[in-house]
Amino acid sequence: MPHATAAWLVDNSALSFSQIAEFCGLHILEVQAIADDTAQTKLTGRDPIRAGELTQEEIDRGQADPDYTLKLSRMPEQQRRTSGPRYTPVSKRQDKPKGILWIIKNHPEITDGQISKLIGTTKNTISAIRTKTHWDYANLVPIDPVTLGLTTQREMDALVTAAAKKAGIETAPDIAKLGEDRAALVAELQAEREAAARAAEAAASGETAPAEPTTALERGEALFRK
Repeated sequence: MPHATAAWLVDNSALSFSQIAEFCGLHILEVQAIADDTAQTKLTGRDPIRAGELTQEEIDRGQADPDYTLKLSRMPEQQRRTSGPRYTPVSKRQDKPKGILWIIKNHPEITDGQISKLIGTTKNTISAIRTKTHWDYANLVPIDPVTLGLTTQREMDALVTAAAKKAGIETAPDIAKLGEDRAALVAELQAEREAAARAAEAAASGETAPAEPTTALERGEALFRK
């Protein structure tokens, strides 16, 4: 639901990416990917106003002030759950084994219990993938669960940090460096978007505009997939 809500806000408001990311609990690059249609699948927007989670007045305040933090009217149904497994849409459930395999290969320090809680699956399924006895193991391709929409980048980063700390693995500097790289890419992407807008205005007025760079976008897409 956070990704679908972000898609709706991108299409139906003038809120900044950072405002949408903070409201939906996503990383700003995830919102960037949604806006640029670089996500793996085109999302169907979910209206937070109709769901009673946000008011038009609150959106108007955010549009008027880029530094304003949107406030929830009420928590989404999914987030108000206090027990039970994480809900995953039927269309994404077949992707869970791919996400599990990715975590096992890239973060072996994460326990089965943590994986189960993160993407909402059973320990039996995780064990079968670890031991390569899963019925469809031969056809599984490891894919980042964030890319699959099974969890958020914030949750994934927090889990990796916690699991690494518990296992005595020092990965904090790498994670910090990745965060710095993301921030730099976001700044570049925003600068290029402004340059593209200026180029469009120049073209409309018959002026010659400088060539638009694409390296930051390509690097941003690669980092987002990572």
